[in-house]
Amino acid sequence: MELQAFESAIEGLGVLGLRVSQAGESLIHRTWDDECRRNIYSASKSVTACAVGFAVQEGLLKLSERLVDAFAGDLPAYVSDALAAATVRDLLTMCLGQPEAGMMGGQRPLYATDDWVKLSLALPFTDKPGEKFVYNNVGPYLAGVLVQRRAGCTLVDYLTPRLFAHMGIQRPTWESDPRGMTFGAGGLFWTLSELHRFGQFCLQRGQWNGRQLLSAEWMRESTSRQVDNGGDGYGYLFWRGAQNSYRADGKYGQLSIVFEDKDAVISVVAECREVDKLFDAIFAHLVPQL
Repeated sequence: MELQAFESAIEGLGVLGLRVSQAGESLIHRTWDDECRRNIYSASKSVTACAVGFAVQEGLLKLSERLVDAFAGDLPAYVSDALAAATVRDLLTMCLGQPEAGMMGGQRPLYATDDWVKLSLALPFTDKPGEKFVYNNVGPYLAGVLVQRRAGCTLVDYLTPRLFAHMGIQRPTWESDPRGMTFGAGGLFWTLSELHRFGQFCLQRGQWNGRQLLSAEWMRESTSRQVDNGGDGYGYLFWRGAQNSYRADGKYGQLSIVFEDKDAVISVVAECREVDKLFDAIFAHLVPQL
C-alpha cells in the first residue's frame, strides 16, 4: 500500500498512528509518535455497545425495558411523558428524547453533584424517544451504568474476561464517574493496535480466534443503520459512513473504520482539529487501494 499521497494530505493534521488490514492481513502499521495508550474519547461508546450486547446475550437486560423501570430509584420528582416512554434501546441511538446534550467533556467537571445518574435523568426529556437525533453522552453513560449494576462490577471488570483478555488487551484505564462507575460514553485509553483489534473484532461479527464471543446478530444490528442522523445513519453507538462503512469514532481523530464489503479495517489515532480533512485523506488515498 502506497502512503506518500496520504502522508502529504495529512501533513499538519496531527495524525499519530495508522493501521490498515485486509482479509486478516496487516497492510500498514505506521506511527509518527510512540504507540502508547491514549484517550480514544467517544470511540469508547462502541465498546460500551458491545458490553450491552454481552449483557443482552446473558439475559441481564433487554433493550425494550423502560428507563422508569430500569432506573426506578433514580427518577426525578416529575417524570415527563417522554421520559416515561424512553427505553434502553433509546440510550444507544442518540434519540433519547433530550433536546440538549449532557455529560459532555466540558460539562462534567462543573457538576455540583456526584450522583450523575440522577442528574442525567433529571435533565429535560421533551421529545418523543426514537425520533430526533441529538448527540448526547447521557445515553451511553446510562447504558454503561445499567450493565454495571446488573453485572455487579465495572465495565472494565465485565469486559476483561469476555472481550479484552481474548484480544490480548491487558486491563485498560477507563474514566469513571464520581461514584466509581465506568463512564461508558468516553475516556477509555487504548493503543492504536488495541483500537484496531477492536475494529477487526467488529468486522468478524463478534468472533475472535475462531470463537464466537458476542452474538453475530448483535454485531449486525448494532452496526447497522438504526436511526437517521442527517448523514449516513447511526447504529447502536456506532457511526455509519460512506461506502457501506461503520466506525468507532472519537474526538480529535480516534477512528476504527470497518469496510465489510472490502473485508478491511482502517484505524487512526490523532490529535486532529480538522477531522473532515482526515476523513477526506482516508477516503481519497487509502480506501481506493483496498
